[in-house]
Amino acid sequence: MKKGNKALVILSVLGLIGTALTGCGKKDGVFNIGVSQYVEHAALDASYKGFVDALAEAGYVDGEKIKIDYQNAQGDQSNTNTIATKLVNDNNDLILAIATPSAQAVANATKDIPVLVTAVTDPYDAGLVESNEVPGGNISGTSDLTPVRKQFELLTQLLPNAKKVAILYTSSETNSKVQAQMARDAAAEFGLETLDATVSNTNEIQQVVESLIGKVEAIYAPTDNLIAKAMPTVAMVANTNELPIICGEKGMVEAGGLATYGIDYYELGKLTGQQAVQIIEGKATEDMPIGYLAEENCELTINEEVAKQLGIEIPPDLR
Repeated sequence: MKKGNKALVILSVLGLIGTALTGCGKKDGVFNIGVSQYVEHAALDASYKGFVDALAEAGYVDGEKIKIDYQNAQGDQSNTNTIATKLVNDNNDLILAIATPSAQAVANATKDIPVLVTAVTDPYDAGLVESNEVPGGNISGTSDLTPVRKQFELLTQLLPNAKKVAILYTSSETNSKVQAQMARDAAAEFGLETLDATVSNTNEIQQVVESLIGKVEAIYAPTDNLIAKAMPTVAMVANTNELPIICGEKGMVEAGGLATYGIDYYELGKLTGQQAVQIIEGKATEDMPIGYLAEENCELTINEEVAKQLGIEIPPDLR
């Protein structure tokens, strides 16, 4: 073989190897997306649906141009780690992590695969990005930061005689600790005293809520995954004992809370899906700021059945 031909063959082989490596995860031209959702509850389910719908609206339908591998950790931290490892080992082209525990597990599993997170209150505080404005690595996504101050303003409108409010949240969830501090600050602004009521697992929730009876006039429950999942239990105890619950999001109100002024998780998921479209079409996560829903996109939700049960008069301007 002539020297020039030999060099040409080597370059051709190297080119084929390079193509195989860069195409890793793209089977038959399909863009593979792995999804890790921490737990099933209304807010997280809605964000996933919004994500899928936004992709479909842009022409990326699951089973056609893209393939989605959806995994749910069922609220188990060890499952989040297992799922993260699986999604990385499967060479997905993009990973969506829904809720902070899943996002942190995926972040620990890969520094190379593009990752989008959603339903994470503060990605920077959770250690996921260098900053929310310029993520700087393989992770971006959307925040479910809720208007906590507006939620406490709502509390004072519905419960004008309340003086002390319990903040019910999971002590180990970064997402919730950030909101708990925001709740303390907002409560102080409205002249309300607060009491932390923390849980570490589902089995503690009923006992902790029961311990609040006679100590507070209301409960504030932020967008905490454990509490959201267990809202029927929280509401059963609280409402029976005339303890109204102001919630972080709509799904918790529908599960027995009194009211919220919160974001639409379906729209949050759509915003994340639009980011995914950009990644599919070549945009890098490092230059993609964390996305937020504007406060004007938030919505008031009042559970009128619960209000009636608790004897709470809804002001005309809130109807």
